[in-house]
Parts: sequence; structure tokens; C-alpha cells
Amino acid sequence: MHPIGIIHSPYKESKDIPIQGTFRKGVEAWIELEDRYVAGLKDLDQFSHAIIVYYFHKSTREEIEGKPYLEQDKHGIFAIRSPHRPNHIGLSIVKIKNIEANKLYFTEVDVLDGTPVLDIKPYVKYFDSRENVVSGWLEKHFEGGDIPAKTIVN
Repeated sequence: MHPIGIIHSPYKESKDIPIQGTFRKGVEAWIELEDRYVAGLKDLDQFSHAIIVYYFHKSTREEIEGKPYLEQDKHGIFAIRSPHRPNHIGLSIVKIKNIEANKLYFTEVDVLDGTPVLDIKPYVKYFDSRENVVSGWLEKHFEGGDIPAKTIVN
């Protein structure tokens, strides 16, 4: 694998990033693609959202268990979204604003500035949305439909 571009975001340090971009809907960022991949953006502007696959390039360790942001208990790495995982691959669903030349502008960003992009896929509600979803250990943090205060970083 090799990067196809780079993410430019306002988040210069990991401590500033919300645990999910949807908790800071108005924050903007963009992906700057290498020129040879620009034609791959054709028709992506017809979608409202995209799935960004990227490399956690600042992670220097691998963990098999970790303590996620909302918990004091450890969970298996495949049950959390920590960057300290085998292969250091991350993904985010972002809201597309517009595309200009080799730049894909989006909001709902939760990625560090300078992060290498591995792939971009359209988010398709007919494929990517599921019914009767259970979110494991996270369920208790969202009981009653409230968003935990710890998830929103100002």
C-alpha cells in the first residue's frame, strides 16, 4: 500500500481531535490527492458522504488491548477504534462539501493534520447503513439517546 494523498485538518495534536467527527459537524478539512489520482474523484461530488481510509502515521506502538476514551476498562483492539492497532489503519465517514481539482473538501473531520490517505470510498446508505445495530460496550454511554459530555471536545 501507498498513500494517494494527505489530509489537511485544523487538528495539529491528537488531544484536540473529537472521538468522532460527527460531534463537531462544522469543522472543515480537505484531502490533497496526488495528481495521478484526480480522475478517481469523478462523480464523487454526487454523494453527500465518503469513507476515508487512512494510516495512523503518528502511532508508534501496537496494542492488542486498549482503554478507549469513554472507559476505564480495557477492551480488545478490534472492539475499539484506537490508532495503536496492527497496521495502524483508520477510517472516518465525512460529509463532502465540494471538490476542486485535486482537493476534496469535507466536514465532520476527526483526523490529525498530515495524515496519509490510503483510499476514498463513497458512503452509500443502501449498503453502509444497518438496522438493529448493537454497539457493544458503548451502549451504556448512550442510554436514553444522550451524547456523553466526554465525546464533545470544545
